[in-house]
Amino acid sequence: MRNKIIAVNAIIVLIVGILSWAIMRSALVTAADNEAVMTAEAKHAAFGASAKLQVDALRAELWLSTKAAEPATLDATTKGTLAAQHDGARERCNLLATNALGVFESAPSLVALVDASGKILGRNGSLQYGDNLAAAYEGLSTALKTGHSGSDIWVNKARNDQFLASYAPFHDSKGAVAGALVLGTTLNDELSRVSDGTTGRPLVLVDGTGADTAIVAHSTASSPALESVVSSAAKDAIKNALASSHVTSVRAGDSIVAAAPLGGLGSGRHAAIVGSSPAELIDNAATLANPILGAMVLGLVLVVVGGWLLGNYISRPIDVLEEGLLAILNGQSDKRFDMDHAELGGLAFRIDNLLNQLMGVEEDTTDAEGRVSHVPSQKNFSAAMSVDDRKSGATLDQSEPGVDPAVVRKLTDEPAADYYARIFREYIAAKKALGEATEQITQQTFVGRIQEMEREASSKVGKAVRYQVASNGREVSLLAIPLA
Repeated sequence: MRNKIIAVNAIIVLIVGILSWAIMRSALVTAADNEAVMTAEAKHAAFGASAKLQVDALRAELWLSTKAAEPATLDATTKGTLAAQHDGARERCNLLATNALGVFESAPSLVALVDASGKILGRNGSLQYGDNLAAAYEGLSTALKTGHSGSDIWVNKARNDQFLASYAPFHDSKGAVAGALVLGTTLNDELSRVSDGTTGRPLVLVDGTGADTAIVAHSTASSPALESVVSSAAKDAIKNALASSHVTSVRAGDSIVAAAPLGGLGSGRHAAIVGSSPAELIDNAATLANPILGAMVLGLVLVVVGGWLLGNYISRPIDVLEEGLLAILNGQSDKRFDMDHAELGGLAFRIDNLLNQLMGVEEDTTDAEGRVSHVPSQKNFSAAMSVDDRKSGATLDQSEPGVDPAVVRKLTDEPAADYYARIFREYIAAKKALGEATEQITQQTFVGRIQEMEREASSKVGKAVRYQVASNGREVSLLAIPLA
């Protein structure tokens, strides 16, 4: 039995455990390895980073436009001497750099004031002047010619420049372009802010102006793996993004690389932001279901332990019964089962009763204090009544000393209903006082038997008879009292 209990429960645990593991593993792998979803997420992330960078450039451009329109900007270029103009331009740039710190997330690396030809009149934190920025950057040259503000990616290894630059021309009293304000933020810092505000993942800025693509900046959280992929597997996707002005993506190993062009900066189609996303939503998704297998093994261990204990609990008393019955069959007629067991104790007790009946052995039904513990049946109740009646002796006459005339008068005057109810209560109380069971004695049966006894006694004495309950400490008797 023990092995059957263990085997059945172990099979159930195995089926449920393996099925749960297979379903969970399949669901996790399907949910995690959805390349279409991850590709779309990578494209959205790259596009969001591109948009964020262009919005930052536009904010700087609009802020510069308001500062360029202030009279103090033009005044710095109209000083009497060139040296005074340099000092005024530098002072103006230092002030604007301080003001920008309160507007943007960090202070700009470059704030310069250039004249109408694009030469620097002054810049923040430096005595440098005379450098022709318009000659180095076409976007600034165009802005000075047209009078329109703009933004661009400035990357020049020879000049050691790496800026997200915005510029805003200002005009003289006649409306002619007198110069421009230039604000530049280091690209690495800008990409880090963009990454923090969008994907949270590493970003690189790729310049595709030449025949090949080149990484010109990366976020603070640089990723050598991403930079390696950009220079190899993702190169064609980046070129397609720059050529089509659309976001493109490609899977490279365990990552999906997406490139978003920066078409709103400068001449456009020459720079792109590139980022990557995991190709799987959850790394090693298939292994996440393995704890179910561990729980299944634990379940099997518990099944074995529980089955062993339960089997012993049931099989041991069965073995005792089997061995005892075998002993009885072999002639040990006095063998009985005294078994204290919640499930099989009742069976053992009934087997003992059956053996007693078959072998004619009277069972001791008294408890430890000698009181009767069996429940009398309706049949033996009638027998008890007969015995009680016989033990009461002959019917007492009123003239005998043992009969109290007051008792006779009380019995005579008592209404029949009250008499029968009272004597029933007294009889039951006397029986209980002796420890006898009375659950099977009903008032209706008791009254019927009393009335029958009264008729028999009345026919003997020639007058009406009523009964009185008496007890001698060992048994209960019913005494017949003739009425007046």
